[in-house]
Amino acid sequence: MRRLLLGLGVALLVALAGCRRQTEQSFNSVDITGAGYARDFSLTDQNGKHRTLAEFRGKVVLVFFGYTQCPDVCPTTLADLARVKAMLGDAGDKMQVLFISVDPERDTPAVLAQYVPSFDRSFLGLYGNAEETARTAKEFKVIYQKVPGKTATSYSVDHTAGTYVFDPQGRLRLFIKQSESVDAIAADLRRLM
Repeated sequence: MRRLLLGLGVALLVALAGCRRQTEQSFNSVDITGAGYARDFSLTDQNGKHRTLAEFRGKVVLVFFGYTQCPDVCPTTLADLARVKAMLGDAGDKMQVLFISVDPERDTPAVLAQYVPSFDRSFLGLYGNAEETARTAKEFKVIYQKVPGKTATSYSVDHTAGTYVFDPQGRLRLFIKQSESVDAIAADLRRLM
């Protein structure tokens, strides 16, 4: 009888735990809470100011790696993130987009200053030299590779096409896949805010 009661008790706890998990709010994006990477960066913004992730505590931070001459993924992602910010209304002020360049040869501060804020004035473009870029990409597990073009300066850059999301406490929480809808992203950010 004792074993039967103990068994029923364990079964009840397992059932309750299963119910709890089903009622917890889940995210549309990939939940990577607790991941041991993407802890920080040390780069310069388009205005020449040194930046680290810790500076943005209190906001939901979205980090996207790309380059300004990208023909499709980068401008689409930045435009989508601008739409998300607009959808959030006043809460959009609690959101910070950081575009980290994987093309330090062409993405100068002047180029970033013209390109990144054209999507939203609050968006920041970050850059580093080749070594700083490689170190940051490695920390975020981002892959990028120059693809030769017809001329030495007409190359493209293949790169990881997703966005990392940090909560207001500075913890890495989500990875937004490129195919995620703006509605789904906005819903996830509201949950984090």
